[in-house]
Amino acid sequence: MGNKKNEKFQKSCSLKDVLDVIGGKWAMPIIYNLSKGKMRFKEIERTVEGINTRMLVKELKNLEANGIITRQVFATVPPTVEYALTEKGDKLLPSIKSLHQWGQEYAV
Repeated sequence: MGNKKNEKFQKSCSLKDVLDVIGGKWAMPIIYNLSKGKMRFKEIERTVEGINTRMLVKELKNLEANGIITRQVFATVPPTVEYALTEKGDKLLPSIKSLHQWGQEYAV
């Protein structure tokens, strides 16, 4: 009997973990925009409507720490930084697209 309760607890924790990674207001729009290919910081900032620089930096660091995106720095003056989705990030896209479609249908 304890095993079922433990399995249920583990499932709810994994959902909480997912929400910790992509549950923020800006994470999904950033991931969605990066699905189109590598982008520089300013490109992301322009395409994610309403985000400020401080929030974008915070979200990018969180997504990188969780293995959703990669950050590549080029030795130029000023430094050029490109962001891209990892394989782990790519696997989120079907879920994000489904949520987007659901939102268009029901969240009017």
